[in-house]
Amino acid sequence: MSRRMMQLPSWLPIDPYILALIGTVVLATLLPASGAAAEAVGGASTGAVALLFFLYGARLSTREAVDGLRHWRLHLTVLACTFALFPLLGLAAKGLVPYVLTPQLSGGLLFLCLVPSTIQSSIAFTSIARGNVPAAICAGSFSSLVGIFLTPLLAALLIGGGVGGFSADSLLKIVVQLLLPFVAGQLLRRWVGGFLVRHKKALGYVDRGSILLVVYTAFSHGVTEGIWHQVSPARLGALLGVEAVLLAAMLALSWYGAKGLGFGRGDRIAIQFAGSKKSLAAGLPMASVLFGAEASLAVLPLMLFHQMQLMVCAVIAKRRADDAVREGEGPVATRRVPVAG
Repeated sequence: MSRRMMQLPSWLPIDPYILALIGTVVLATLLPASGAAAEAVGGASTGAVALLFFLYGARLSTREAVDGLRHWRLHLTVLACTFALFPLLGLAAKGLVPYVLTPQLSGGLLFLCLVPSTIQSSIAFTSIARGNVPAAICAGSFSSLVGIFLTPLLAALLIGGGVGGFSADSLLKIVVQLLLPFVAGQLLRRWVGGFLVRHKKALGYVDRGSILLVVYTAFSHGVTEGIWHQVSPARLGALLGVEAVLLAAMLALSWYGAKGLGFGRGDRIAIQFAGSKKSLAAGLPMASVLFGAEASLAVLPLMLFHQMQLMVCAVIAKRRADDAVREGEGPVATRRVPVAG
């Protein structure tokens, strides 16, 4: 997906796309779609999700994925962080209900822990920190591919009826709106791949616009159902605190765990950045399919975590780069980096 390029690392990045997401939430709060308009927006959102996953499939290079299998230990480590350690911490956080988190926010936090890793920002921060960039590319791609299949299955197993419910109808929606478009994109990649490359910038706006539409649809329904009466400022503050602890834990576990497994510095950097982050681009459309009317509460923790991970990882990447300079690896050139993912 196309990303706004921002100068790093002299200040913490506030991704302009995050501002667009916040603006969409404000718009949905002030002018929620209702009645016939809600049905029209919902239909458009469904089509947008299918289009997103078609584009995901059409962009994924099967050859690159196969070549990446050569570094299988690193990829398995990232997958373990993303789909094992994260979910375990998410399950542990359920013990905070109802004293710190509401059941709905806890369910959204757990869903956050099931979402695949990012691709673009993992690559960007790995590059800044002088890590193994090819490994980060493959690790992020594998995580995204596995997540298309594994995230809905884990949601069915671990969340169940906690947020919006999970039924045979939900499974059918996953197949129709996520898996079939993705497979169609892979099958047609041979013919449409060149077109996607030539129109990458324009299609980036399609990607982002589709996700904004998903957010507007989810929060419009949430506002009409009284979402902001269910989440107080104190609960939001508590959620931010819990997410800060979650991110710190995953950054530490991925870094020191990779060291314990014998990975070198470059691989450890790739593992830390790919294994500690979650994809907003993949998580938002998945939530709209999985949770339907409850999607607004399900995606709120993910939206907050996404901006937090960008800010924290920007600082860490800069420090890793400074460490490389002190260790004699040469000066670090300033990079223009895509920070959304």
